[in-house]
Amino acid sequence: MPFAHIDWNSATLQKAVGMNVLLPTQGKPPWPVFYLLHGLSDDHTMWQRRSRIEMYAAEYPLIVVMPDGFRGFYTNNEEGPAYATYMAEELPSFVERHFQAIPERHGRCIGGLSMGGYGALRLALGYPDRYASANSHSGALLHHLRSAESPEFARIWGDKAEGSDHDLQALARRAASQGKLPALKIDCGTEDFLLEDNRRFHGFLREEGIAHDYAEYPGNHNWDYWDLHVREALAFHAIQLKLAPSA
Repeated sequence: MPFAHIDWNSATLQKAVGMNVLLPTQGKPPWPVFYLLHGLSDDHTMWQRRSRIEMYAAEYPLIVVMPDGFRGFYTNNEEGPAYATYMAEELPSFVERHFQAIPERHGRCIGGLSMGGYGALRLALGYPDRYASANSHSGALLHHLRSAESPEFARIWGDKAEGSDHDLQALARRAASQGKLPALKIDCGTEDFLLEDNRRFHGFLREEGIAHDYAEYPGNHNWDYWDLHVREALAFHAIQLKLAPSA
């Protein structure tokens, strides 16, 4: 696939930012976009360095955007940058101005791993009118409830995140009440230290009657697991975006 590395200046973050972009060779423009988010210790290069995302995405008429999410959990930090505003508003606007991308909800999907799994759901549920679908691999889905664990987390989520825009449960209830839920897919490895978080969030969605796909597979919190299951995420988003893989 054609590949681009983009450096530009974010007005929201007031700093230089980077992203990697894979461009499709299938279909005709404008194309839908898959925003693919990294984990806490990674950056925008890691999906290409550690997985075969380029090989898998080549089957679809789909742009893949891999932005740098820093360490802010893709939410508007209580003491720090407005990462959610950047990711859900400024970044898509930039992409849609500079690439032949569909500038509407039915042309956007989002996913990620670990911190990025939380981020994908945080953005899709917080901005349900902007994304057709969202997926989370091994997501840190309830980390906001443990903000007192470190000064860094406290700066992100504040003293009380429950019921706020950091709370995936509150966001899911709000999106459901508005009738704007994106399609959701969540998975986690059975040896992953975040498994209980994922099970609890799955249980919450089930109790609320919020439709979603949930799966547990053998595996741990590592790239062997994510490289395997990102293929399923691509297939899931392709269905929601009404795409067909190449023959």
